[in-house]
This record gives sequence, C-alpha cells and structure tokens, in this order.
Amino acid sequence: MTPLFAEYMLNTTVTSLPKLYIMTKKIPHILIVNDDGIFAPGIRHLYKSLQNIARLTVVAPMVEQSGVGLSITIRNPLRVHSVEWPETQGDIYSVNGTPADCVKIALNVVLDSPPDLVVSGINRGTNAGRNLLYSGTVGGVIESVLQGIPGIAFSCREYKNTPYELVESYVPKIVEYVLNHTLPPGTLLNVNFPETAKGIKGFRMTRQGLEFWGENFDRRMHPAEEHPYYWMGAKLLQFEEHEDSDIAWLRKGYITAVPVHINELTDHTHLNARKKHFEEFLDV
Repeated sequence: MTPLFAEYMLNTTVTSLPKLYIMTKKIPHILIVNDDGIFAPGIRHLYKSLQNIARLTVVAPMVEQSGVGLSITIRNPLRVHSVEWPETQGDIYSVNGTPADCVKIALNVVLDSPPDLVVSGINRGTNAGRNLLYSGTVGGVIESVLQGIPGIAFSCREYKNTPYELVESYVPKIVEYVLNHTLPPGTLLNVNFPETAKGIKGFRMTRQGLEFWGENFDRRMHPAEEHPYYWMGAKLLQFEEHEDSDIAWLRKGYITAVPVHINELTDHTHLNARKKHFEEFLDV
C-alpha cells in the first residue's frame, strides 16, 4: 500500500481535482474541525486549501483545546455560535467544548446529513508517533471514525513559524486520495508535515513511531501564599525509531501518513497467550 500511495501522490496535481466530481457526480461535503480554536491560522489555511474542491462546514472549539485528546464535555452545557471569517462565505460555527464535542454537535445539531469526510487541523506542532494519544486534533477525527465517517488529521512538525501556506498545497492531494480510496472502517489517517527549511521530498504511508511529548515541570512559588505550584511544560522524548516509522521519514523530509485503527484496541497476542492461565488462576 505504501508504494501505491506514494506513486498516487507524486503523480497527482491539484489541477486534476475536478476529475473527482466527474467520476462521482457529487461534490463532497467535508466537515472541518481543529483543536487550536476557531480563529487559529491553521484552520483558515485548511479551509482555503479545500474551498474549491468541496462543500465545507466548519465546527471548531471557541478557544484552544490542545492536548485534550478524545475528551468530551458532560458537566457543562455546550453552546454553538455562528462565526464570520473575513472574506469568507460559509457555514462556520464555534463550540465552547473540545474537538470531539464539535464533531458530536456537528453530526447531531448543525448538519442535516453526515459529511463524506472529516478533516482536522492544520495543527501547530507535531502529532506524529505516540503524540496522537494526547492530540485534540486527532481526537476530533477519532470521534468521526467512531461515528462511521472517515477522517484525516493534519499537523505540522514546526511549532514556531508554522509554514501553513507552504503545506496547504499538499492537503487536496491527500483528501482526494482518501475520497477515491476509502479507508477501512475504524481507520483514520494521521498526516504530519516535516520541517520545510530543506524542502519536502515526497509522501510516505508508514507506521507509527515512538516519539511523544514528555513532561517538563517548572516549579514556581506563589507570590502571596508562598506555596509551590507547577507549570507542566513539554519536551519531545526521542527513541530509537524503526526505519519505516513516521518519525524516521519526517526527519528525512517526507510527509507521512499513518493509518490508525481504533475500532478495536484488544492486545490479541496477550489475550491468546494469557487467557487460559488468567481464568484458571482466578477461578479457584
């Protein structure tokens, strides 16, 4: 599957996208979400990259929700507000909740029918490796996949001076691929863009790496009450990576796409190895 994906990406141009509509006879409807908030630059660039190839609806958090993963709001009311973006005509809404809340609200309140695809991002900072477990960007797409709708998460490895304008040109190619080559049920595509200083070399569909954001606590003292408190900073924890992992390919300058399956998380190797022993040990 990796060679097919790479060949398709390299041989497809944005100008060929109208062929999609000739084949399907239907303009796709895409729901856009993110975790950086409704006014973050990344979501505007994601919208811009897709506005000529699909009907778009945006439902995104009112404020930044980075690091919330798949969390949902159950102890406070959710409110939906129509939002206006400068020089943009479209269905754009904010929600005072998480990315997963936004997808739930979109599917049950905002939209009359399910979209063809949910895309999330473009996130500022990496969600490669095991970072996806914390990511609200990926969390929104996980929610869509749980609801039976395919999804793609887009993130940039560069946190500062994020090159949105450069990477947005690659987004329609990947979206077209997924619309024309359906993801398996329960599978999302986690896409990360490499650092762009040396240019982007190509595309790789690959496996998930091990890297993730670790804690980096800063101990401080309350100025009046004189008790300590802690600000949880973050640092990337790096590991010896498989040569065909997203982390390894990102370091080489490639856009990576990892198919992540979330329908069933059972460790079947452990289940098969320990099932009988576990039950016999406890059933005494």
